[in-house]
Amino acid sequence: MISRLPRWVEYGAFILAMIAGTVNAVGLLGFTHQAISHLSGTATLIGASLSHVSLKESFHLFAILLSFMLGAAFSGFFLRNRTLKLSRHYDFLLFTEGCLLLLSIWLLRENYAAGHYTASAACGLQNALATTYSGAIIRTTHMTGIFTDLGIMLGERLRQKSFDKRKMILFLLLISGFISGGAIGTSLFTYFGFNALLMPASLCFVLALSYRVYRNKMKRRRY
Repeated sequence: MISRLPRWVEYGAFILAMIAGTVNAVGLLGFTHQAISHLSGTATLIGASLSHVSLKESFHLFAILLSFMLGAAFSGFFLRNRTLKLSRHYDFLLFTEGCLLLLSIWLLRENYAAGHYTASAACGLQNALATTYSGAIIRTTHMTGIFTDLGIMLGERLRQKSFDKRKMILFLLLISGFISGGAIGTSLFTYFGFNALLMPASLCFVLALSYRVYRNKMKRRRY
């Protein structure tokens, strides 16, 4: 059970989920209704496209899947551990994510399909930033697993098992952040088009800087 949830985990989880929700909303509105922060629908579309859509479209969808995986691989290479800890170099990865989103803006405004791939890679990179914290599985770019875990927790509670309130708080923060990001992304895209991605990109840079400052502050306290 999560006995104590540090504030930096709470704030970070909410903001990262909001970033993913924003990117996904822009994807749904601007990438021919293509979700970008999660891949279940994309994988289904690949299967459907193989039967009656052009090979080019199938390749495009497969490239989105591959880009997400490569982004996650990039995080995996630098983090070398699946547990969320303050000592990790998340600032570098968040900075990289922000750069990928900025690159996506330019590519998409120039009508290059590669903009879809860089946005997908950014989401894959973010989703792999942290896998677990005190036994809680953390996924910031899609909510299926979060709702599943909440359902399991409620079912166990009905059987009189202990209920981890701190884990529930973490999950609710992720859900509220993702939904908020969807609302923000929709509003921004209406007025600014693909430039709406400037908002999540900027948040990545602010989050990277905030994490670096906080981590250095905690290091000084130890010594």
